[in-house]
Amino acid sequence: MREFSKGQKIKIKSGGELEVIEKLGEGGQGIVYRVSYNGREYALKWYFVNKLKDPKRFYMNLENNIRKGAPTSAFLWPVEITEYFEGSFGYLMRLRPKEYEDFSKFLRAKVHFSGINAVINAALQITTGFRVLHNKGFSYQDLNDGNFFVNPDTGDVLICDNDNVAEYGKAFGIAGKCRYMAPEVVTGKKKPDIHTDRFSLAVVLYMLIFVNHPLEGERTLKSPCLTEELERKFYGSEPVFVFDKNNPQNRPVADLHRNEIKLWSLYPDFVKEAFQEAFSRESMIGNNIEHRVTEKKWQEIFIKLRDCLAECPSCNDETFLNLSQSESNCICCGKVITNPFVLKVKKNVIALMPSKKIYACHTVYDSEDYNQEMGEVVLSKSVPAVSGLKNNSGRAWTAVASNGASKSYESGQVIKLVKGLKIRFGNDNDGEIL
Repeated sequence: MREFSKGQKIKIKSGGELEVIEKLGEGGQGIVYRVSYNGREYALKWYFVNKLKDPKRFYMNLENNIRKGAPTSAFLWPVEITEYFEGSFGYLMRLRPKEYEDFSKFLRAKVHFSGINAVINAALQITTGFRVLHNKGFSYQDLNDGNFFVNPDTGDVLICDNDNVAEYGKAFGIAGKCRYMAPEVVTGKKKPDIHTDRFSLAVVLYMLIFVNHPLEGERTLKSPCLTEELERKFYGSEPVFVFDKNNPQNRPVADLHRNEIKLWSLYPDFVKEAFQEAFSRESMIGNNIEHRVTEKKWQEIFIKLRDCLAECPSCNDETFLNLSQSESNCICCGKVITNPFVLKVKKNVIALMPSKKIYACHTVYDSEDYNQEMGEVVLSKSVPAVSGLKNNSGRAWTAVASNGASKSYESGQVIKLVKGLKIRFGNDNDGEIL
């Protein structure tokens, strides 16, 4: 297949034609171009049609995905498909903004997150994207580190390479990258589906947070060359999590995995326990592969992690608070932090430190929206040691004191934080300051 030159025009199936501006890159399945269509610029992925197992079926699947639309705005989803041209075809998607970096650059320490809050936001966005994708009846099938662009300042995520996404039960013979595939896919016992996606998702999340592969430690490093047979063993028939509670043979190596070891020691137990469940023997090659950690559970874990994230008053770095105790030690400087008031609402316990935000998933009865800000902890201008919860929800909240006295606070007003105060957010969704 020849490469297109600037100015090449190709017809779009729904009408009109695109014009090629420049080549952006090339991969195993095809070439990506910057193009113009209907007055806007897009990315065009053009296929090496001989690399597709069933081009006609692949084309029809792309058309179906375009009709159904993107699961969330995080997906760089196909928006238009071309007519066949010179024996092949392609599809249009949004261009990646310049501030987004390849996820692989974070893993190679070429790019760094602005802080822990950005890491948590990235984890939430990835998890939510795949939860919605699966709820819409799709499976991703080829989930790996090359599927994400991330804004290092905010943690905002764009999910790319969505052309292999298919409705549940369908597959195109693309198993994925061995290091990210579920063990049963590596061994050929199963084709990709929602359950294998969940394993791959856990791998991506672990690498996002701990910056190393969850199955690569002392055991795998003993082999200087990973042959196909060894890959099948380490990632398929006999995988061992580096922090497996019952099997220490594949622990991270101190000289090579210093960051992973340090990060593992800093994160709260509930995060580590979730990964130990995700990479337990039962969840990898036992009887629990269809009951792997779900996207909803990951969401709850990362919301809980964000809720206990705070700024250390001594060093001003981010740290985690143990909200079950009266004080915590900063993970950066080690100084003792007297824990602040907390807001207990639904299943959540939020550390009410200055600038801490609460979200719709906290204050709205039936909401799981972790992104919509509804309130913020602010300091009093007249008495800096006194803090309050500013209502930014657009609706009135009612504060009820321990003596039963109540007062309504409109959006924009601040509720002084007092231990024992109850806050009625609406629809019987009540919180309490503890």
